[in-house]
Order: sequence, then C-alpha cells, then structure tokens
Amino acid sequence: MHIGCFRGPGKIREEVWQDRAGIVVRYNLAFIHHVLCQKDNGRVLGYDSAHGHHHWHFMGKLEDFEFVSYEALTGKFFNEVAELCKKSRKED
Repeated sequence: MHIGCFRGPGKIREEVWQDRAGIVVRYNLAFIHHVLCQKDNGRVLGYDSAHGHHHWHFMGKLEDFEFVSYEALTGKFFNEVAELCKKSRKED
C-alpha cells in the first residue's frame, strides 16, 4: 500500500505468519518512507516479533512493548500512521 500524505514515496508493509489453527505466530508491520527517515532502512514506524519478542520501531529507536493481540496492534498501527499523516499536512 502506498501512502500519499507525505512528499515522496511512502509504503506500508504488512507480513503475517499464522499456524495451522490461524493463530498469528510472527508479524511485521512497517511504515517506510526514506525521505522522512534515513535510519532503519527507512522505517518511520513499525512493530514486529522478530528475534522472539515484540518490539516497536520509531525513527531509528527500538523498544519492547506489551503485545495484546494482532488485531489490536494493527488498529493501533494504522491509527498512528494516520496521525503522522495529519501532522505532516499541518506542517506543509
């Protein structure tokens, strides 16, 4: 998915792995925009479960967070991207 609320190309990446029962066992959500963030391969915002734990990325920073459910996390992620877009429009 391309995000057009910022100058230049931005992308949303969503990768989800499920077991046979449909339980999410691994995920990666990322808002990538190389103009906004040159660190972390352009990842402005992201959540993933790589390396066996849940963690959050923001503009090159990395922190653990408490995972509740994948559904709750995707809602939070897309709301945060929308807020970043709103903030970007106000700054233009």
